[in-house]
Amino acid sequence: MATESALTKKVWRIANVLAASGVSFTDYITQLTYILFLKMDDEKEKYGLGSSLPEDCKWKDLASLSGEDLVEQYEYALEELSEADGLIGTIFTKASNKIYQPAMLKKVFDMVSEDDWYMMEGDVKGAIYEGILEKNGQDRKSGAGQYFTPRSLIQAIVDVVDPKISETVADPCCGTAGFLLTAYEHMRTQSREVAKQEFLKNNAFFGADNTSLVVTLASMNLYLHDIGVNRSPITFQDSLLDQSGKLYQVVMTNPPFGTRPEGSVDVSANRPEFIKTSDNQVNFLQHIMSIVKTGGRVAVVMPDSILTDGGATKKVREKLMKNYNLHTILRLPTGIFYANGVKTNVLFFDKGTPTKDIWVYDYRTGIKHTMASNPMKRADLQEFVDCYCSGHIEDRRETYDAETNPNGRWRRFSEEEVKAREDLNFKWLDFTEEDTRTVAEILSEMQDESDGIAAAVAQLKDLLGGLEL
Repeated sequence: MATESALTKKVWRIANVLAASGVSFTDYITQLTYILFLKMDDEKEKYGLGSSLPEDCKWKDLASLSGEDLVEQYEYALEELSEADGLIGTIFTKASNKIYQPAMLKKVFDMVSEDDWYMMEGDVKGAIYEGILEKNGQDRKSGAGQYFTPRSLIQAIVDVVDPKISETVADPCCGTAGFLLTAYEHMRTQSREVAKQEFLKNNAFFGADNTSLVVTLASMNLYLHDIGVNRSPITFQDSLLDQSGKLYQVVMTNPPFGTRPEGSVDVSANRPEFIKTSDNQVNFLQHIMSIVKTGGRVAVVMPDSILTDGGATKKVREKLMKNYNLHTILRLPTGIFYANGVKTNVLFFDKGTPTKDIWVYDYRTGIKHTMASNPMKRADLQEFVDCYCSGHIEDRRETYDAETNPNGRWRRFSEEEVKAREDLNFKWLDFTEEDTRTVAEILSEMQDESDGIAAAVAQLKDLLGGLEL
């Protein structure tokens, strides 16, 4: 059986083959998803574990073909599988062939057929797949970045929200399921009880997205970790139109910002209980507030506008603070997301009690990150995680002190201070350096610089043989 590193190299070789023929990342990764699933189903059947697929749509019906015969049978299989129930239908949501060259499609089938994939541990398979998704998410040209939240941020959020193995966890805009997978890794070691492990794998998670590509990637990602094999945890839906009434104990998500795409169904027509607005982030905040159980916990990435804007946004903010305990805000720096320059925060709140004190950790002021040269690491958020005191927030202690540490990043704003404010955009750090030089010192430094420039000009004239400049 191939090792993780060998299969990772194999996957990238396939990627390079397709890239060379002009197939984009998103098309490549979805086609690889489909073909890998067909291969693993075939292996599963050979091990006596049965097949999930209808006849004429299996690996054996495709792998022996070539040329136009392969293309036609593959396209037929994708169409049939896209209409299947459960996990199969979810993985093959709106499936279509994007590898049009018969020789190229045959090459991918041949390369996948060289190895066994199914019997590898779910964690290993998932790690390979996650690596592909994350690496391509860092490539702005691929367009895949829009589906990614930095794994370092996800890990820190999951660490402080601390989902338990018996709880339900939802992400209504799940992307490639980064929050759900990180939550699974966090929860799975909490108990060895068979019943709890089965609940974790088959009933604990819910994710949704309204892009068929993303639903496919998220479903396959969970499947490769052996999550939701019997029931797809991922749903293809517009969460803002969801009226199912389902509630969850933990919600962690990074919704899309901006205005709702033109031509979309009006949210207020389906959700009359919502305060009417065209802003995606405000509608998603309202949706998230509506799907968390009383006593449940939420962590959601939101732009600064959620904390500052008036009108409908302010009304939603007031509703949040009246019925939910917005106990923590993490101010994030720019340069960590693929939409550059967007100022964001993570809001942490519980349902059932009103907001009183708000604790704020400023990881924005004076912080510089870039996706390429200085990406944010999990270690960068360790002080925040430590300050959060997950599970024992009564032990929280400010690092800010007006006298001794005015630039402490962790500060408590009392209920009175919060009520006196027009918005929740808390700022207090000041890293500008005071110039303590005297006028004489400044003039002396200016003279030194002037003398240095004059000497450099004289030297340049000598080098040019005394020519006039």
